[in-house]
Amino acid sequence: MSARKKNKNKMMDRRHRRVLGKEEKYRQERDKSDKEESESEEEWPIPFPVAMWDLEQCDPKKCTGRKLSRHGLIKTLRLNTRFSGLALTPSGTQCVNPMDRNIVQDFGCAVVDCSWARIDTTPIDQIKASNSRLLPFLVAANPINYGKACKLSCVEAIAAALIITGFPDVANYYLDKFSWGHSFLELNKELLERYATCKDAKEIIAVQDDFIANARQERLDRQEALPDFPPTDTESDEEEEEQKDDDVSEINKKLQDVKT
Repeated sequence: MSARKKNKNKMMDRRHRRVLGKEEKYRQERDKSDKEESESEEEWPIPFPVAMWDLEQCDPKKCTGRKLSRHGLIKTLRLNTRFSGLALTPSGTQCVNPMDRNIVQDFGCAVVDCSWARIDTTPIDQIKASNSRLLPFLVAANPINYGKACKLSCVEAIAAALIITGFPDVANYYLDKFSWGHSFLELNKELLERYATCKDAKEIIAVQDDFIANARQERLDRQEALPDFPPTDTESDEEEEEQKDDDVSEINKKLQDVKT
């Protein structure tokens, strides 16, 4: 074997070992990071159980429930497994409210992890919950449904329920696991604060309806404040047709009066 080939092989061996060294270093740093994160989580004991029924309908890479599970912050329940705490499910008949605090404190909080696109085919009847609840009106901040009303992710739903029932510190702890978590609080600051001061589910609904009514009125006011632009040809034609219909109706009415 020539000296050139020997030198080339030595260089390849050194290069290969160097790459392996980088990978090993990255693995060690990752393990160290995970360990530190786990230790920090252990320093914050969650005072009650937090669980989810995972129906495996979401993308595992984007699922907030799966991420919480990897951090050890949520327990996965099987279908037909009964949960004695507060459960956020579509089968709920009343909104979560501050009166549910003792239920959460004693038995915990759970959520259904499913896809909003497949909600109609979700086997809700197989979810066994002692205290089913609905969330009031809130706006999503997660990257998939940002700005959409009521289409919250698992972590947003859990955080909302915890804030309303009087556990804002735990809610913030869960949202801190996501880079966009603070956006949920910013988008819903007014509503969450008002919900948390309600006495019962009836007041929650009243606050919700008042907020929605005010939002609609503000939208109408903004539309009325827009300048009037010249009508388009289509609008002019439609107005002419409406005027003709009105004229015909008026003529028919007069004819009917004459016959009478």
